Amino acid sequence: MPVHSLFPTRIYAASLPRARAAALNRRLLHECLQLREDDVAGQRWSKRSYPGGFTSYASASRMQLLSPTFAALAKQIDRHVARFVQELEFDLGERSLAMTDCWVNIMPRGVTHGLHLHPLSVLSGTYYVRVPKGAPGLKFEDPRLERYMGAPPRRQDAAERNRTWVVMPARAGGLLLFESWLRHEVAANAVNSERVSISFNYGWG
Repeated sequence: MPVHSLFPTRIYAASLPRARAAALNRRLLHECLQLREDDVAGQRWSKRSYPGGFTSYASASRMQLLSPTFAALAKQIDRHVARFVQELEFDLGERSLAMTDCWVNIMPRGVTHGLHLHPLSVLSGTYYVRVPKGAPGLKFEDPRLERYMGAPPRRQDAAERNRTWVVMPARAGGLLLFESWLRHEVAANAVNSERVSISFNYGWG
């Protein structure tokens, strides 16, 4: 066909091996819940900026340097980041991408995470520790949306590649990677159980 696909937006989706993820997630869940109890600064920040939920984004944001369990997760993620870098065909030269930030998110019922991006990073992502049935996935926005101007809406049955919003499902043991400029959000958790995830950034250092 005489139609070219230019400037694609790529999302990397993978899962850790089931047995490895189950064992790792047990330890991660324990540490995430304990951090919520211990992190007074995170509690205060979450009360102001993440109502109803808990995040260590502004308080304990380098968990890969503080916890051997989080360091083990980072080691697993590094392998997937290397594959994604190849797919994106980054020319890193003598430098490499390294995890710069790693923090905890706990979303009880009704908590939402508004539309945002991750400035000053190259790649970002989320790893899912606990996802109750019916909990929301990660919703991505077409980065050209604000430039559509007079464009008509897309059909309800439009192919995924042509949609203006796409929700990637969340599953325990699942991993999503994306370029940090891509805006995304999490809809309100509609179930009674807590959704627990770990978010992170990679920088070019």
